Amino acid sequence: MTTDIEKHPIRPIWLAAGMAAAIFITGCAVQAPPIAVKEAPQATATQTAAQQTVAAPAKPLLKRKIALGRITNETSYGRSLLRDSAGDPLGKQVTDLLSKSLTESGAYIVLERPDISRLKDESQLTGAKLNLIGVDALIVGSLTEFGRKTVGQSGFVSSSKKQVAFAKVDLRVVDVATGQVFFATSGAGETSTESASTFGFGSQAAYDGTLNDSAIRQAISEAVNRLSNEMAGRPWQTFFLSAEKGRYFVAGGKSQGLKPGMVFSVQTLGEKIKSPQTGFEITLPGREVAQLRIDSNFGDAEVNEGSVGSIVSGTLDGFKAEQLVVRAKEAS
Repeated sequence: MTTDIEKHPIRPIWLAAGMAAAIFITGCAVQAPPIAVKEAPQATATQTAAQQTVAAPAKPLLKRKIALGRITNETSYGRSLLRDSAGDPLGKQVTDLLSKSLTESGAYIVLERPDISRLKDESQLTGAKLNLIGVDALIVGSLTEFGRKTVGQSGFVSSSKKQVAFAKVDLRVVDVATGQVFFATSGAGETSTESASTFGFGSQAAYDGTLNDSAIRQAISEAVNRLSNEMAGRPWQTFFLSAEKGRYFVAGGKSQGLKPGMVFSVQTLGEKIKSPQTGFEITLPGREVAQLRIDSNFGDAEVNEGSVGSIVSGTLDGFKAEQLVVRAKEAS
């Protein structure tokens, strides 16, 4: 008797080939890759290392008083007719993140100015005197670029989808005495997340709102690093408070980086002359008359700290306190 297999010898071959293909397809679907999260071009570790470099320079760090002024959102993102009169939420977020980044850098005493009108209203209600102090510089700026996009690739058996958020912040540093912008910088940040699937199997990535925050944070971090490098190259200075029997009291203490044993240059305030060329007021270079060594600190907060010093060379005889300035000595 002749069997069906003997009559149709080619059928088992096709059956075996079909089973092998099914096993191959099933194996591919089971081994679909998980979500692949890709960091921005500037990784978090790189940003942290850069901040530590700024926050811990080779020479002792002397903090500067800096104020935050107008930081606004100049992009179309988040704009609406229902935005409150005090400012847009995205602009507030940029201001808060910038204040936090400046404070954490360890190089500044940060003073808030955007809400100064509210502080004045509160002081009038309570009858308290609003004691505002001067600063070395004022920062103004805006969020100039911000947005998201989704990109992806599709193939015969696989597809991928990537969400990308990008932000750019522009800052200007203003001399409070003249109103001149002496430094401008910007920072950019980009973050992304990606999902992939094969034969319809794999992970699906929903909308991730944290990408926006991360992109803004990276942009601010880059701008603050550049700002700190610029400010570090400008001379740090303070002034005399009083003098008593060979002891000299100067503004600034432990919080600003003044430590016993540090030596500063005492210089005369140069004469101020209006330039006939530019119309700006120019301060002529002063001359060094003495060197002051810090002996101790006093005070318990940034706003009421000071230091006590003594003269190690030169003399202050014949000079009034308002005629002198105490400056950090330049590295030779």
